[in-house]
Amino acid sequence: MTVENGWNNWRKSSYSGGHGGECVEVADQGGDVAIRDTKHRQHGHLSFQSTEWTNLLNTLQR
Repeated sequence: MTVENGWNNWRKSSYSGGHGGECVEVADQGGDVAIRDTKHRQHGHLSFQSTEWTNLLNTLQR
């Protein structure tokens, strides 16, 4: 388990490619969501409120 600034439930996103090189990890905590690049964890993460995350995913699915 990787802990980063309180985010302790990182998992590979279902939106990541299955061939490597495109892996994104997500974590959720208290209604917020964070994403980071699996290969570059040292660069930190982006965090969103759950409503922002939902709106982003809905927009991408269009």
